[in-house]
Parts: sequence; structure tokens; C-alpha cells
Amino acid sequence: MPLLALPFPHIDPIAIEFGPFAIRWYALAYVAGIVLGWWYARRLAANEALWGGLRAPKPSDIDDMIVWAALGIVLGGRIGYVLFYDLEGYLQSPAEILTIWRGGMSFHGGLIGTAVAIALFARSRGLRLLSLFDVSAVVAPIGLFTGRVANFVNGELWGRPAPDLPWGVVFPRAGSIPRHPSQLYEAFAEGILLLVVMAVAVRLAGFRRPGLLTGIFACGYALARIVCEVFREPDEHLGFLFGSALGPLGGGVTMGQLLSLPLLLLGIALIWAASRRSRAVSARDASV
Repeated sequence: MPLLALPFPHIDPIAIEFGPFAIRWYALAYVAGIVLGWWYARRLAANEALWGGLRAPKPSDIDDMIVWAALGIVLGGRIGYVLFYDLEGYLQSPAEILTIWRGGMSFHGGLIGTAVAIALFARSRGLRLLSLFDVSAVVAPIGLFTGRVANFVNGELWGRPAPDLPWGVVFPRAGSIPRHPSQLYEAFAEGILLLVVMAVAVRLAGFRRPGLLTGIFACGYALARIVCEVFREPDEHLGFLFGSALGPLGGGVTMGQLLSLPLLLLGIALIWAASRRSRAVSARDASV
């Protein structure tokens, strides 16, 4: 092992085992993210000061919505990974689509799946869709953090070679070269940092401008993902989509960066629309 390298902390991917039944850390990470997000969302929904007179979802609505959202996360994340990252491979071995415990979840697919699930839930309850999106946007970084930590535990989605990096990690399935622990970079940027940004945003703006917090989250995640992808090794079967010699580590544009661009544009549009609605309401109030 190179001198400047950290050995990969070999963690048994199975957390609990009962005979033929096994519970993996990967699954527990998703459960933890969903449960903590549910707890935080209930607190946000119950805080009337954040809503400025708008109809807030009841805590009981959050209880039901989390079930819909969980299905959207799992189904959308897996379908998105199959479609965006390895459709040809899964068409050759369709049974592998069901092996979620081995990893292979797409955030962008999970985002689409969750959005569809929440939209259906909002329609069934007569709730404001953008408000539900805003609540989900504030709590989403919790799941992103636990999910990226699970990627690290699984020894997957490792970073690009970094032979001189003091904290470079030698991943068991990535050869003997120390690499950037990009999963932990993403856990920090997409999880901890974005959670702080969203907490500050909700404290300052509350939920009084539907769509604003969703836009901030979309922009924050997209920027964090685009930056972190500079240090992440692209999927072997995809490689770089196009371009070369981009960024300090070289290489081109990855699928993760490409998928984040429309999300960034959507976030900007949502922030602009929420700001415009706010100005229109202020002007109307001033004229009364």
C-alpha cells in the first residue's frame, strides 16, 4: 500500500442477520434518512410561524406522505439508475434490477419518483403541491447524507485516483491506487452543508413563498453534485460523456453533471417565480 493512503475500513455490509434473513447497512441508511426526515418534516408542519397564514399540512398528512415519498424514492431511484446508467446491462440480466441491496440508485431518478408520488398525494388530499415540495426540500439532505455514507460503507462510487493525497483511500474493488473518498465529499456537500443552507433558508423565509425552498434546494444540490463529480470516478461502462481536460483532475463531463444541469435551471426558475409572486402580493397589499 502506498505510504500516503488510508486502508478502507472493512465494514460487514450486513448489519443484522437472522438465519437466511439479513438487514444491510445500505437499507438501514435509507430507513434512517426517511425516519429522520419524517420527524423533521412533522416539526416544520406544526410550526405555524413558518407558514405566514398559508394552509400548512397537518402532521398526520406528513405521516401519510412519507409512505408515498418512500415508494417514490426507492422505485424512482432504481428505475432512474437502470435507465440513466446501465440500461443495456440490465436488459441482458433483468433479474439484477431487483438486487437493490447491491447498490445502484440514482438521485435524479429518486427525485423524479418522489415528485410524482408527492404530486399524487397532494392531489388526493387537496393540499398545495409546492408547499409539500418545500417541506420535502428542507428535509431531503438528511437522506442524501445517510445515502452517501452507505455508498462509502459499500465501497462503491469511489473517487478518482489521488496517489499523493494524505486522506486517499484504497478501495478493495478499485485496485491498489489511493483514491478520493468522493462519497464522503458528497455526504458533506449534499448532506451536511445543504442541510444547513436549507435550515437557514426556512428560518429566514419560512414557507410563505411556495416554491422558493424547492428552488434553493435544487440549485444547491445541482451545484454540489457538479463540483463533487470532479473528484468522483465515472461509472466504468459510461466513462466521460464528452469533453476533456476539464477541472483540476482532468476528464470530461459525467452523467451526474449532465443530469444536474436541468435541475439547476429548474431551481433558478422556481426561485424567480416565487420572488415574482412575492412582489405581486406586496404590490397588491400596498394598493389596498
